[in-house]
Amino acid sequence: MRIALTCDPELPVPPQFYGGIERVVDMLARRLVARGHELTLFAHPSSQCPVPKRAWPGASSLSRFDTLRNAGELARAIAGQRFDIIHSFSRLAYLAPLLPRTIPKLMTYQREISPRTTGLAQRLSRGTLQFSAISEHMLRHVRHIGTWHIVPNGVPSETYSFRRQVPDDAPLVFLGRVEEIKGPHLAITAARLAGRRLVIAGNLAGEHRAWFETHVAPHLRDGDIDYVGPVDDRQKDELLGGAAALLMPILWEEPFGIVMAEAMACGTPVIGFGRGAVPEVVEHGRTGYVVDTVEAMAAAIAKLDMIERAACRQRVETLYSEDAVTDRYLEIYEAMIAGRAPRAPA
Repeated sequence: MRIALTCDPELPVPPQFYGGIERVVDMLARRLVARGHELTLFAHPSSQCPVPKRAWPGASSLSRFDTLRNAGELARAIAGQRFDIIHSFSRLAYLAPLLPRTIPKLMTYQREISPRTTGLAQRLSRGTLQFSAISEHMLRHVRHIGTWHIVPNGVPSETYSFRRQVPDDAPLVFLGRVEEIKGPHLAITAARLAGRRLVIAGNLAGEHRAWFETHVAPHLRDGDIDYVGPVDDRQKDELLGGAAALLMPILWEEPFGIVMAEAMACGTPVIGFGRGAVPEVVEHGRTGYVVDTVEAMAAAIAKLDMIERAACRQRVETLYSEDAVTDRYLEIYEAMIAGRAPRAPA
C-alpha cells in the first residue's frame, strides 16, 4: 500500500518534549513501514522519523499564506507520485485542492471539530473523504456528517517499562502542560488532602508563567510538591513508572489525553475528572478512577491498592498499543481503497 501521511508543520516528528499528535504520527509511520507499506511523511523539516519525508514549506498552520503553500506542496506530490490513500493528521485545508479527486482521503481529528468545515469538505469530496476521531466524545456534534471512525491514540509499548509494583511511598504524578485548564493546582490540593507527595512535570509556556507563579510556585517551598519541568521519553518512562498514580484533574473537554495511555503502559493507574475522553480511556475501578471533585480524587488515591497494575498494562496492549492502532487504521485504509464499508471496531 502506498500511503501519504501528513502532520502539522509546527513541531518535528517525533518531538523532543511536548507534542502528542506528533508522537502518534511517528509511531504510526514506523509501524506501517515495518509492515512493508510504502509511506511518505509530510512534516516539519527537522523531523527525524526514519521514513521517506517531504518537508512542508510553510511553518504555521495559522498563516493563510503558509496554508496555501502547504496545500500546494501536497497537491504537487500527489500529482507526481502514485499513492493509494492520503491520511491527514494536519489541517483539512491542506486537502482542499485534492477533495474532488478520486483518491481516498482520511482526515483524523485530534482537536475540536467544526461541523461547517467538515460538512463543506464532505460535499466537495463527493464521497472520497472520510473522517476519524480519537474518542466518541468528539463526535457529539458531527456524527451525522459523512462517515466517521473511532481510532484512539496509542503509545509504542516498548518505550514504556511495565512496573508490577511501586513502593508504598511512591509519589503521585501530574504530567502535561502546566496551565490552568490542565488542573495542576487541583492535583496539588488532592495530593495534600491525601497526604501524598506530588511530582509535577511538563512544559510551562510564557503566557502561563504569571498563573504558575500565583497558583503553583508557592506550594513548591514545602517539600511535598516538586516541579521538574519538561521531560523526554526516558525521563517520562521513569517518572510515570515510579508513580503511584497519574492525576488528571482537567478543566476542559480534552479529546483524549495520551498521557493516560503512557501511564497505564507503565502499569500506573489514572485518576481523572470525568470530562472529555477520560471516562472512555479509564476503566473505573479497574485501571483507575473517574471522579468529579478534588475531594473525590483524594478519596480515590486512598483506594489505589485495589487497582492491579497489570490490568492497566493489559488495557494499553489491547486498545492503545502501536499494533492495535495500526491494525485499526489499516482496516480503514483497505476498506476505503476497496470502496466498502469498514468493519466496526469491537
